[in-house]
Amino acid sequence: MEKTDTIIFDLGGVIITLNQPEAVRRFESLGLKNAAQMLDPYCQEGIFGELEEGRISAETFRMELSKMVGRELTFEECRYGWLGYAEDLPQRNLDILRQLRSEGYRIVLLSNTNPYMMSWAMSPAFSLGPQAANEPHPQGKAISEFFDACYLSYQMKLMKPDETFFRKVLMSERKAPYSCLFIDDGPRNVAAASQVGMRTYCPENGEDWTETIRKYL
Repeated sequence: MEKTDTIIFDLGGVIITLNQPEAVRRFESLGLKNAAQMLDPYCQEGIFGELEEGRISAETFRMELSKMVGRELTFEECRYGWLGYAEDLPQRNLDILRQLRSEGYRIVLLSNTNPYMMSWAMSPAFSLGPQAANEPHPQGKAISEFFDACYLSYQMKLMKPDETFFRKVLMSERKAPYSCLFIDDGPRNVAAASQVGMRTYCPENGEDWTETIRKYL
């Protein structure tokens, strides 16, 4: 069997621990009564899905959500809602990313995400965890410093589990599917990656996968 040389990670549920009920609670506190119906743990609906698929901008999302709740919301309020998803960023996950890169693996991020979440993740506050999203972060590192490439749904205008998303990443990386290990906590996403020929691993949200991953490499 060919050796794995590229590891493709999901963000929410793998690198960061997700807390979907907290995101629902926060959007409800902003006035969105049907937040639970619109906020799926793996794939959003309505304007939430349109934002993550890049069909609307962060500003359009803010304006549309403002209409839905009946008052003008700020970017910061929308960001507060989205960051409810980010419960924790275990240091062990950042440590293993560094270690795997030092061992010669190419480390890639493939995430269904949006500009509000990435305003934290792409800032130096990322490595300090979601609790530090609004605090000074002179010693922090952005998520891009832990990955060789980042493929984000709202930029690619594709969302997992669409197989086209995986095929575009493989094409961009110039990698054969069997040389890649894809890690995602969503069974539908893992199934789609398997269909295009990738090796896969599906840990549960928040699980410590840092030892188990070795069995797949």
